Amino acid sequence: MRLGVLDIGSNTVHLLVADVRPGGRPLATTSQRTVLRLMRYLDPDGSITEEGIVALEQAVREARAVAATERVDELLATATSAVREAENGAAVIARIEAALGQPLQVLAGETEAHFTYLAVRRWFGWAAGQILLLDVGGGSLEIAAGSEEVPAAAASVLLGAGRMTVQFLPDDPPGEAAVERLRDHAKQVLAPELDTFRAQPRPDHFVGSSKAIRSLAKLAGYPVGRWSSIERMLLPRAALGAWIPRLARIPASARQELPGITPDRTFQIVAAAVVLHTAMTALNVEELEVSPWALREGVLLRYIESLSWSTPAA
Repeated sequence: MRLGVLDIGSNTVHLLVADVRPGGRPLATTSQRTVLRLMRYLDPDGSITEEGIVALEQAVREARAVAATERVDELLATATSAVREAENGAAVIARIEAALGQPLQVLAGETEAHFTYLAVRRWFGWAAGQILLLDVGGGSLEIAAGSEEVPAAAASVLLGAGRMTVQFLPDDPPGEAAVERLRDHAKQVLAPELDTFRAQPRPDHFVGSSKAIRSLAKLAGYPVGRWSSIERMLLPRAALGAWIPRLARIPASARQELPGITPDRTFQIVAAAVVLHTAMTALNVEELEVSPWALREGVLLRYIESLSWSTPAA
């Protein structure tokens, strides 16, 4: 069976196509992304502008066409923080659904954390024990912790890299004073969540799972061996912190020359680094292991579990 997951996020509209079968791991066949950075299309009242909605519709139509070409049996369409938090979210959802030709599932922040945690748990396996997960998206930061497939604690806070860039780091380059204002804001937003996660058992693995975190790991981290033919990246908090002042001093056009920083991440990478470093510090995380699986894989895995696979008669 061929499934597609369409993730309408704050930074990209991303289609993942994978072949699935009972008892097997999903095998990705196609990955198609359209970079939007929806936070650029927000009115002062928090509504997505008409220009932003039109860009969303076009990206969704393109993804729908790719899914048809790939002969997807079922398309799972989800939207996260940017659509969820928009003042005109209901109208935007209606326009997206019209372009998509099917209903759109808008994920609550905690649900987003649950799906991402599931993907990470499956990637690391049961033997991994207690996991603490951090995922920095464009609109929100998800945190989850636990030792089962369902996290014992999960939270979503409005500290996404795109959102924080618009609110705190609009200048290019932003400079250290703006970075400190963002750091103080992140501490305040995180403070009400900390006791819940500090009360969990000591994690066996501290994991980061977003594209922004993978980019930062390529910049400030290092690979350790090989795991399932994928480089296993580690991101030390100290190395990440050392990079932040430099990132804040150089313009976005120069950041894309740095290792791991792709053109679509150049504007948001400073905010992502500050938010991630602040969260790691608050939760006493010295080093993150980077998971290649995240939200899209979690949505895919949960849907596979819901299927009633037919079995041949004996």
